[in-house]
Amino acid sequence: MEKADIGLIGMEVMGRSLALNMESKGYCVAVFNRTASKTQAFAEGPAKKKNIFPTYSMEDLVSVLKRPKKIMLMVKEGAPVDAFIEKLLPLLDKGDLIIDGGNSYFKDTMRRNTELSEKGFLYIGTGVSGGEEGALKGPAIMPGGQLEAYKLVEKLFEDIAAQAGDGVPCVSYIGPHGAGHFVKMTHNGIEYGDMQLIGETVWTLKNASNMNSEQIADIMTKWNGQNDVLRSYLIEITADGMREKDKQTDEYLVDRTADITRMKGTGTWTVQSALELLVPVPTIAAAVFSREMSQDKELRLKMSEDLNLGKAREKTERADLVQIAHDALYVAKIASYAQGLSLLKAASEHYGFNLNMGNITRGWRGGCIIRAQFLDEITRAYEENPQIPNLLAAPRFAKTVKENINNLVRFIHIAHSAGVPALAMDSAYDYILQLVTPLMVSAQVAALQRDYFGAHGYFKTRGAEDPGIMATDEGKIREFHTEWMLAGRPEREITR
Repeated sequence: MEKADIGLIGMEVMGRSLALNMESKGYCVAVFNRTASKTQAFAEGPAKKKNIFPTYSMEDLVSVLKRPKKIMLMVKEGAPVDAFIEKLLPLLDKGDLIIDGGNSYFKDTMRRNTELSEKGFLYIGTGVSGGEEGALKGPAIMPGGQLEAYKLVEKLFEDIAAQAGDGVPCVSYIGPHGAGHFVKMTHNGIEYGDMQLIGETVWTLKNASNMNSEQIADIMTKWNGQNDVLRSYLIEITADGMREKDKQTDEYLVDRTADITRMKGTGTWTVQSALELLVPVPTIAAAVFSREMSQDKELRLKMSEDLNLGKAREKTERADLVQIAHDALYVAKIASYAQGLSLLKAASEHYGFNLNMGNITRGWRGGCIIRAQFLDEITRAYEENPQIPNLLAAPRFAKTVKENINNLVRFIHIAHSAGVPALAMDSAYDYILQLVTPLMVSAQVAALQRDYFGAHGYFKTRGAEDPGIMATDEGKIREFHTEWMLAGRPEREITR
């Protein structure tokens, strides 16, 4: 009997699609699902007459695999992953490989990698992006774990991954232990921001200019043109979605869709990680908070009656509004990606991931949800300078922001005038504004407030002409405290 190249556990949509993808590239795949009927349905349906072995026990799955054995888990994150690992280990030999292809929390992946490494097993936490279509036709793949483990599946991953326009597979070794899942988590956070920015753009076009869904779909289709900077998968599917009709009423489906956006947690994890690493990601956070607000439907309905604010519409010619919206969306997208990439940079240093930012953005150019034309530009920016302190510092993006920032300001004003909350657009603008502000007066005020009520201390600068931090002769930053409760308010230097 022929041995399978890889085993795959989990017969939901992603698992089924990946199995078919692998088989179509010449690999023999053994599949298993805890619910046997799902395995059987797959075997007798999409996998019929294909080089895919259905198995109905963990023992059977392991027994049909080539050595070293490679098993990919496509199951729900958290406890189910741990449960399958626990059942697999007694059946495997040292040097065998387990791949977690779900959306696991990166700290869980770090723990599992350490535990399995100590027992002699190989482990890869692998982010897979692209949804059902991507999994079937070619996803973006973000593997993190032992390099020797990745080498065992490098060819398979390159064969099944999407290819960018230049033919480069959208996969590369990300880094050790939890690196792959951290990058996938951040990818999803950027995705949240991107979706929210597009949603606010659609809402503003609709409210400020009374456009219907078909008209907005036409605009999105134009923005997805071959040479447009906004060309992307999310713009493409937004156009398709806005044009879709409800089968029962013939209304536009988007107008019948409940205004409630659910989420699975990766966006929240991104914001939590940013808070832990002290990296501002306000646009991603705005997207998460907006989804949370969308779920409070009853409260919003009541508040719309109790606190009706009305609208002060600003008349803007439709053609002008479309151009303003286009430029604003692009600038805001750059700011949002800059936030996500800054988070990756901080995590790389903190967790020792040693991330190659150019490789990561190169791998996002195809297959994944955030694939976009301007990722080519981002990749080139990192190739030119791998140590960019922030994406907005790259000359090509700095120039774009300078030329178009006023349209982002105009868009926000138009949105607010039309009664549209623009949390993500607002936060993208404010992120840029704070980033380029040499003197944050709000921080000065807060520093003195903290010292006043809590004796937390504050730093001093050389004055308005030189806002750099004053240092001692030894080069250490000097910290001060004012005795606010004493007459004359004496000041002393703090030694910590």
